Amino acid sequence: MGSQTQDTGLDTPAQSVDLQVENRRLRAELAEAKRANDILKKASAFFAAELDRPQK
Repeated sequence: MGSQTQDTGLDTPAQSVDLQVENRRLRAELAEAKRANDILKKASAFFAAELDRPQK
């Protein structure tokens, strides 16, 4: 097995580090969006169930 490093095709290590930082930031943003989406789905189901309940 060879080296675990990837050739990013970039000229400088700084560009590669910048991409790693950006990738980390985007992954965190995606995780936050997924959590928010899950909360909204649950809230939607809750309110849909409330609308289906008979009124007093």
